[in-house]
Amino acid sequence: MGFTTRNSHTSVMMNEVLENLHLKKGDCVLDCTLGLGGHARQIAKKIGSHGLLIGIDRDEDSLMLAKENLEEFSGRCAFIQKDFRHLDDVLDDLGIKQVDGVVLDLGVSSYQLETAERGFSIKADGPLDMRMDRKSYISAYDLINSLSFNEISSILKNFGEERFHERIADQLVRQRIKHPIESTEELKSIILKAIPGRHQQYKIHPATRTFQAFRIAVNRELEALDIALNKAVRYLKKDGYICSIAFHSLEDRIIKEKFRYFAKENIVEIVTKKPLRPTDQETHENIRARSARLRVAKRIA
Repeated sequence: MGFTTRNSHTSVMMNEVLENLHLKKGDCVLDCTLGLGGHARQIAKKIGSHGLLIGIDRDEDSLMLAKENLEEFSGRCAFIQKDFRHLDDVLDDLGIKQVDGVVLDLGVSSYQLETAERGFSIKADGPLDMRMDRKSYISAYDLINSLSFNEISSILKNFGEERFHERIADQLVRQRIKHPIESTEELKSIILKAIPGRHQQYKIHPATRTFQAFRIAVNRELEALDIALNKAVRYLKKDGYICSIAFHSLEDRIIKEKFRYFAKENIVEIVTKKPLRPTDQETHENIRARSARLRVAKRIA
């Protein structure tokens, strides 16, 4: 999603998103992943005082900070705490029949990663939480300490594309017999023990795929994305644009296949035959942008 401080936020591929939304004064835009309001700030400027920016986020903390960061645009913004799979309920409650543009900037934000107590980060020790919505019931702790070997292995394979899913699952099950696995540091240590040393010399941390897998499972992210894309296109006006940024292949695949399906049904035209990537300059300035892939579609019917 980008990099942040409490009062500032730079979202990934900002220029590319703004260029491909083709915004004009008075537009109504749905930001399904508001975060701290990086994309939303620039969108609000583009649509002017008669436009409407609807910002959805599951994370109550992020939503509160976004309200602060976008205070000067509050007259043209609606802030809703909701899983974007329920975007239809949000729009119906607001009496919005159609929107001119949709943005989905997927994944975990830098603010969430940098808040150790949220349990998303490999770098900072914290509890095994990983919930986007802290009011939801299931945390990473629950999955890691209660699921079977086969269930954990399946999560790591399917949501993390982790080569050593069986070895890691085995180590987790063995370790939790001694005592519950409670912290991100403990999880990371167990993963490192499970992965052969010669396979730990990569650009990304060896535990990255496992953390990703549990986060996706906790928040049911891929299921939510599939549902949200179906609904977003339904509410998109003719000649309106949808911009979706993915940070790993599983998300990107869902977006690609969904856009292809809509194109086959003559509902949308795919604008980006191949996903747009961040510029070298952006990747240099923000290393987390390196895996971003932006896909764009235009509603034609």
